[in-house]
Amino acid sequence: MDTNLLDSTLFVAVITLVSVLLSMTLHEAMHAFVGHWLGDTTASEHGRLTLNPLKHIDPITTVALPVLLALSGLPPFGAAKPVPFNPFRVKFGEYGAALIGIAGPLTNLLLAIAAGGILRAFSGMSELPAAILVVFAVVNVSFFVFNMIPFPPLDGSRLFYAFAPDAVRKFMDQIEAMGFMAILIFMFILFPFIRDIVSAVSQNILGVVLGF
Repeated sequence: MDTNLLDSTLFVAVITLVSVLLSMTLHEAMHAFVGHWLGDTTASEHGRLTLNPLKHIDPITTVALPVLLALSGLPPFGAAKPVPFNPFRVKFGEYGAALIGIAGPLTNLLLAIAAGGILRAFSGMSELPAAILVVFAVVNVSFFVFNMIPFPPLDGSRLFYAFAPDAVRKFMDQIEAMGFMAILIFMFILFPFIRDIVSAVSQNILGVVLGF
């Protein structure tokens, strides 16, 4: 495929933004739908049981951050407004919470696989739709890998929490209680140490998804 379009800053910004809005909406909606399926109506009560992107996006972490990262040549990680849920109303306790947590990232992985499948099935498609599918796959693989990091309040922490010993759970509870401060500490202090690993994992998954 000719990569001229992928070298266009404006094109990458626009397609990344559209991909982020679509992918994050489905990501957060699946958190809400799985939580509702497991008996918790909290997301519904807060108006999050919907595919309306305006209910899920955050202007900074959902829009600005991924676009800036993409324009910088880095994997376009990002986050939406967390979907609220009550762990005491969820079936299966912490295991149910883990299912809610991984529902979003797994949705992103499935979207990336679908984009790769379309590219393989229609390998002779024109440059524009192929480039769009590549960007869409990159965004979703990046969201999958980033959100599966087991650091509160990222989604992967829910899966880790379900199987972690009590001492680790208490420590994770303390981190999550820090709220947005925990995100800042993670992004600016901890993430630089694992950025290369996260990027490498993302590239390897993307290579499998796209058949590179």
